[in-house]
Amino acid sequence: MTRTDHESPVEPGTTVKGAGHERENSRALYTPQERQRRDESVWTIVQGVLAPVQFVVFLISLGLVLRALSTGEGTWAADVSIVIKTLVLYTIMITGSIWEKVVFGKWLFAPAFFWEDVFSMLVLALHSLYLVMLFAGIGSTEQRLLVALAGYAAYVINAAQFLWKLRVARLEGNALSQAVAA
Repeated sequence: MTRTDHESPVEPGTTVKGAGHERENSRALYTPQERQRRDESVWTIVQGVLAPVQFVVFLISLGLVLRALSTGEGTWAADVSIVIKTLVLYTIMITGSIWEKVVFGKWLFAPAFFWEDVFSMLVLALHSLYLVMLFAGIGSTEQRLLVALAGYAAYVINAAQFLWKLRVARLEGNALSQAVAA
């Protein structure tokens, strides 16, 4: 009996397209031990709560930034929202690093999330540059808000990377559950 690709369970050590990066020969996003640590970690719940909070803060802030750029009004509110967004970003990055240490044994750049972490550093750098510009009085208001928008664009790409990994993890988990049930 043959199976089609979408029916095949993902065996540990199997590469799933887009699932992660090579470690030795190839592998799924999580080993069984990593999956268990992920499922048992309180930091998984923390990340699951902070991610949508950060997205809501981002949407509100994006609206305020676009309003300030287009009308010149509400700059103070835009600045406050960007500072809040940046603080939430720092929080999710710190707790995400703890999560990565618990699950993969590395604070950052675990093979399964290497490129997401690399792009996260760009997001952090742009948000931090915005804070430096704001508190040091560097550049014009428009320049500062454009740096924030660049940080937000990078954040959207980074969020998409993580959503893709979440989807891959769910597909792998479903496939493993089906394999165990079979």
